[in-house]
Amino acid sequence: MVSEPEQAGLPHPLPGAIGLSHLSAYDWEAADGVCGGSPHLHLVCTEAYVVTGGRGAVQTLSPDGYRDIPLEAGSIAWFTPGTVHRMVQGGDLRITVLMQNSGLPEAGDAVFTFPPEVLADPGRYAAAAALPPGTGPETAAAARRRRDLAVEGYLGLREALVAGDNGPYLEFQRAAARLVRDKVATWRALWRSGALATAERTGAQLDALADGEPAYLGEATAHETAPTRLGGFGMCGRRDEYALPGTTLPYQGE
Repeated sequence: MVSEPEQAGLPHPLPGAIGLSHLSAYDWEAADGVCGGSPHLHLVCTEAYVVTGGRGAVQTLSPDGYRDIPLEAGSIAWFTPGTVHRMVQGGDLRITVLMQNSGLPEAGDAVFTFPPEVLADPGRYAAAAALPPGTGPETAAAARRRRDLAVEGYLGLREALVAGDNGPYLEFQRAAARLVRDKVATWRALWRSGALATAERTGAQLDALADGEPAYLGEATAHETAPTRLGGFGMCGRRDEYALPGTTLPYQGE
């Protein structure tokens, strides 16, 4: 049975403790002539793109090779931790992003595919990944420079993987893991208070139903929210963001 103190102490995130945002993919042309976002991976979070308008693609690098997955209104694509992904603009592409483990992407669960020499230096990596505050021209220019640097590293990874050499891709994964290692304790606490707590609450509710004492239903309520920032510069495009329970840190993800 779920006690009142337990209920009061738990956040009420979206179903499954997922994160949510809306994206309009960048239309900036990169060095290879492709318009789109900054390639990166997530270390522990599966991510889904729900396409709400336009067309484009998501390019992925994973142990099964290089893929170019078409995106159009109504389609969904998702990728598991360690998959390098790059959103490609094909024409007014708009995405709703669903992110596992709400709270972890906001705490830095994403690493750009910067060149190896940048990845090897945590200070240099942090400087390259950071953006000035706001949504003005200075921030846009910094976001584009960051995207270009990520594409530079990505193209080398992709070329090697297509040629049958997965060594650079695997080394990028290891470098990404080294960069975030000091954050793991914080991530574990966020996971326990977010996704894990949500799953455990379901178990307690099932126990209460089995006992015939569903007192927790007395806590029933509804929630609402609206975007707290419109048109922010994310990794892949302009982002509409929400302040959801468990996602109070500055966003460092998609």
